[in-house]
Amino acid sequence: MSKDIIKAEEHSPKIHQRNAPQQITDRIFFIDASNQSLTAIPLEILALKELEEVHLENNQIEEIPPGIQHLKNIRILYLNKNHLNSLCPELGTLSSLEGLDLSYNPIVSSSLSVVSCLRTLRQLRLYHLDLNEIPIVICKSLHHLELLGLAENHLKFLPKEIVNQTKLREIYLKQNQFEVFPQELCVLYNLEIIDLDENKLNAIPEEIGNLTMLQKFYVASNNLPFLPESLCQCSKMSVMDLSHNLLRSIPKRLAELTEMTEIGLSGNRLEKVPRFICRWPSLHLLYLGNTGLRGLRRSFRRLGNLRFLDLSQNHLDRFPSQLCALRNLEVLALDDNKIRQLPSKLGSLSKLKTLGLTGNEFLCFPEEVFSLESLEKLYLGQDQGSKLTYVPEHIGKLQSLKELYIENNHLEYLPLSLGSMPNLEVLDCRHNLLKQLPDAICQARALKELLLEDNLLTHLSENLDSLVNLKVLTLMDNPMEEPPTGVCAKGIEAIWNHLKENRIKKRMAIKIQAWWRGTMVRKGFGTFEELKMRKKGKISPKDKKGKKPEKGKPGKGNKK
Repeated sequence: MSKDIIKAEEHSPKIHQRNAPQQITDRIFFIDASNQSLTAIPLEILALKELEEVHLENNQIEEIPPGIQHLKNIRILYLNKNHLNSLCPELGTLSSLEGLDLSYNPIVSSSLSVVSCLRTLRQLRLYHLDLNEIPIVICKSLHHLELLGLAENHLKFLPKEIVNQTKLREIYLKQNQFEVFPQELCVLYNLEIIDLDENKLNAIPEEIGNLTMLQKFYVASNNLPFLPESLCQCSKMSVMDLSHNLLRSIPKRLAELTEMTEIGLSGNRLEKVPRFICRWPSLHLLYLGNTGLRGLRRSFRRLGNLRFLDLSQNHLDRFPSQLCALRNLEVLALDDNKIRQLPSKLGSLSKLKTLGLTGNEFLCFPEEVFSLESLEKLYLGQDQGSKLTYVPEHIGKLQSLKELYIENNHLEYLPLSLGSMPNLEVLDCRHNLLKQLPDAICQARALKELLLEDNLLTHLSENLDSLVNLKVLTLMDNPMEEPPTGVCAKGIEAIWNHLKENRIKKRMAIKIQAWWRGTMVRKGFGTFEELKMRKKGKISPKDKKGKKPEKGKPGKGNKK
């Protein structure tokens, strides 16, 4: 069955079908009228009786009209990010509705009771509604919910009636006010995802082990000092974020979670990598930033499937040699450590695409990075630690590089080879000592962002506007003369126009000079080269007239 997508015209509530028909028929099942600045639901939509899915998010709709009841077949309705204050009773008559999103609306909580009439609901999203509590009638009446989104509210507890949600698989409670883990969740045995990030939890109950279907568990940014041993009973667990808590150790029995693919431990005072982590063969993402590490275990090299590793903000004084064995690594963050040198075997990380080295103690540019042929993003800004004074010309070897961050250094010039990097899109040179840009930079045609603020620049390359893809050019806090500061402040379009005008003036000046010299030559005032030298101030007008003849010798053109 084909589904036609309908989009609203800009600034108009009138809906047109994509690609053709002059009139809308009632045989339409999907409409996307999001991001159209609508203030009301268009009548054309309410007339489409066979509609099954409607997207009206991110508009300015203030009310749901009673006519919504005509959409008897609607299954999905997204009304998030509008201006709804209340819900009409007719919304409760949509007997086929399975997915409803009312997030980011100023809805009065008392009007949410109408949602309890939607007995077929499987997904309900109520993010950022300033809720202090969930209407109990919703928990009593809706028995088919599989996803319940309540993030970014002011909830401190869940009603005991939440235990009726026996089919619930996903619950999102991020950014609320929970101080105690909701015990009721531990009897919802079908739960696969629990998100309680950014609350005030100080403990997780042992009963969490009852949730044997649990796969993803998010409790980052809480006040947890320890974890229950019973977590090891959640044998299907694959993702766990424990970042930014008060943990000093992790229960050894978590080694039994052999399906783990991602774990976040950043922001805890572990000081050592938990030994059992190196026994998880399927681990792909590991966050160990700001954990007080001074080194890695020898067994760390066993994590051969690791793709993302965050070791930033630790106390590493050397590049851990174990990392060179992680051949599948794609992202490596070593920012804000005390590393002074990179190993010669760095090139063995042949799949590495992103390397973060900001804020270390390199005495000079670490040229070992030039062996990373797949590198796309390189971070070498030195907001703390030693400052780099130059970037080698060999930077041009990184032909795959898309983003180069070298801000907060003492660079006085940039290498010419930047112009021969065909994929370079972002160049961040802020807070350096640059006095001029190399003209070769105009050849880096893929550049989209060029960040130059707080340098010593006075002039821009006259052909800089040949960077046709450049969208961001920052020049604040430079002693700019050409273009003048006033032009620079107006943005990239004004700068481009100024550069073009200067080129036109320069060409006109050259033409005028050429015309003048030609005229002078024709009138016998000298050769072209002599006039050119005279223009440069190397031949004076007196020299051009020639020396006076010596006494007794006739001058040129004089008779004896």
